[in-house]
Amino acid sequence: MYRSLFARDVFSELDRLQREMNTLFDYSPQIRGIGRGGYPALNVGVTPEAVEVYAFVPGLDPAAIEVNLDRGVLTIDGERKSAIGNGSRDPKSTVHLDERFAGRFRRVVSLPEDADPAAVKAEYRDGVLRVTIGRREAAKPRRITVN
Repeated sequence: MYRSLFARDVFSELDRLQREMNTLFDYSPQIRGIGRGGYPALNVGVTPEAVEVYAFVPGLDPAAIEVNLDRGVLTIDGERKSAIGNGSRDPKSTVHLDERFAGRFRRVVSLPEDADPAAVKAEYRDGVLRVTIGRREAAKPRRITVN
């Protein structure tokens, strides 16, 4: 009789299969981003002074990330190398679970018209890439006194 290395529970396997099926048809936000093609997960917000984009890319070398701004479109490109199966492990080893994204990625964000391409700053800290794009002075809200 065949015995597996890991004890298997039929109900836990059915639960895992159900979760995998749900991810194929579910486009709601999850911890890993939106369904397919959602890496890295992004947060985009606007303040009176700037447009802020946060890309969550833990474990990535900042030199492997390319940020471009062209005609109001912000592009974040990069590549995450796989930690498993890259030839450095024993060929007899078996991967049982690999949920971490590996490979090339590209995220594109359309910016508002008042984004100033001359006032862009990008910084990477603790696995979070923060791109700040300043807003043009004329577009900032201001208070007008009535005489």
